[in-house]
Amino acid sequence: MPPPQEPPTFRMFVTAFTDFLAVAIHTILYERQIYPATAFISAKKYNFPVRQNRHPQVCEWINDAVNAVEAELFKGSVERVAVVIYSKQAKPLERVVFDVSRFPVVPSAQFDVPLERVEADGSQAVILPRVDLEEQLRATMSRLSNCGSTLKTLPPGCSFTVAIELKAASAAPLKHPQPWVPAERQSPSYDEASDAHTHTVPVRSVAAGEMVFETWLEELEDQSPAGLSDSF
Repeated sequence: MPPPQEPPTFRMFVTAFTDFLAVAIHTILYERQIYPATAFISAKKYNFPVRQNRHPQVCEWINDAVNAVEAELFKGSVERVAVVIYSKQAKPLERVVFDVSRFPVVPSAQFDVPLERVEADGSQAVILPRVDLEEQLRATMSRLSNCGSTLKTLPPGCSFTVAIELKAASAAPLKHPQPWVPAERQSPSYDEASDAHTHTVPVRSVAAGEMVFETWLEELEDQSPAGLSDSF
């Protein structure tokens, strides 16, 4: 019989998402051909074949960006995380959006305290079902791995960035050194997908215990740069 699982803490919860985010960024860069295919190596995550960029500076930038996102997730201030792809002329062309607005908000003193919630019937809620979560993240990664067949071919010379959209009541992160660059909102939300300037493609919803988020793709037209972003 396998040993009982360690009760999940909020720190474990956030790390589970940021681990996924890092793999998703590498996958998007490969699928959208931001770098040559030869710049990637084969790997496996969630028992699913993925690609990882082999260039040390790219890996370092992605790790730094994910760490910066993680810091804001701990504050409970993030509504959405986006990977934004720009043309050579710095025009935003696409976004891969992760809506994390339903993540729990936990005081910093309780980051390492086991998360608990009681259902309406008095039973103990399952906070982070590991097997179910891995299955859903694997399914999401599978969809992202096919995003190239859903979107238009990108022009050569594209670049990318990672951006966050903050909740309405959240203050912008303005400490020094500053990894985030404040900017105007880049595109309409998923709920406003009928906007003529944005073509939105749903990817998948994840709902595993308290880990609830949505992923979708946006093709942008005539949009100006925006989002709180850390540019590469």
